[in-house]
Amino acid sequence: MPKFGMNYRYQAIFIKRMHLANHDFNSIKYLMNAWPTVILITTLAVISPGADFAMVTRTSLMKSRRAGLLVALGIGCGVLVHMTHTLLGLGVLLQRLPWLFTALKWAGAAYLVWLGMALWREAGATAVQPEQAAPATPYSEPVHSRMAHSGPKAFAFFRLGFLTNALNPKTALFILSLFTQVVGPTIAMPTQLAYGLFIATAHVVWFALVACFFSAPALQPKVQAIRPWVDRSLGCVLLGLGMLLIGVNAPQML
Repeated sequence: MPKFGMNYRYQAIFIKRMHLANHDFNSIKYLMNAWPTVILITTLAVISPGADFAMVTRTSLMKSRRAGLLVALGIGCGVLVHMTHTLLGLGVLLQRLPWLFTALKWAGAAYLVWLGMALWREAGATAVQPEQAAPATPYSEPVHSRMAHSGPKAFAFFRLGFLTNALNPKTALFILSLFTQVVGPTIAMPTQLAYGLFIATAHVVWFALVACFFSAPALQPKVQAIRPWVDRSLGCVLLGLGMLLIGVNAPQML
């Protein structure tokens, strides 16, 4: 009997270890399956045209490659804001408190509308300026330069990208949905942080490529010749995105 009891205990230990090993194998298998999904969804979300794309494009065309890269870096840091409140569980507040989501939605819409109107004013001021130097008007200076008066110019470009993304509730909804439906709360925090860093890095890399493309020396002279029309077009895009943002519905409880 004692011998049988010892065998039973060893069998129980063996079964427990096998269960833990199987659990670890399933966890590793889940992680291996989750990464391709996260990469695919993030890639499709990042390359979709939106306010971020419009701001990087305009800044790269009208300013410089460095300015466009700073906007891209600001966008990536804006993503980290959404990641932080999602990982801390604050993203659930957007589901439980509809007024909070509404406030974020209206703030983001107002910011995009303000940027769109500023581009329209710049386009009008640029169109009426003669080729020779003319007295400065309140709107003859680009909006990014006016923003730079409150601090270093580099920070103004970074702030432009940061606010464009951080005030966008669509990014908050994307990250919240990704982490609740694909990643799941049972995944270890280091892995969730790795997902978050990947999403932010993907934004920076993509928009850095966009900035490099639209700041090419072959493009800028041609675009500068039609600058008023470019500003009006992008202004309309930002105004339209701001209006569409108002129609975004609050996230439902999952």
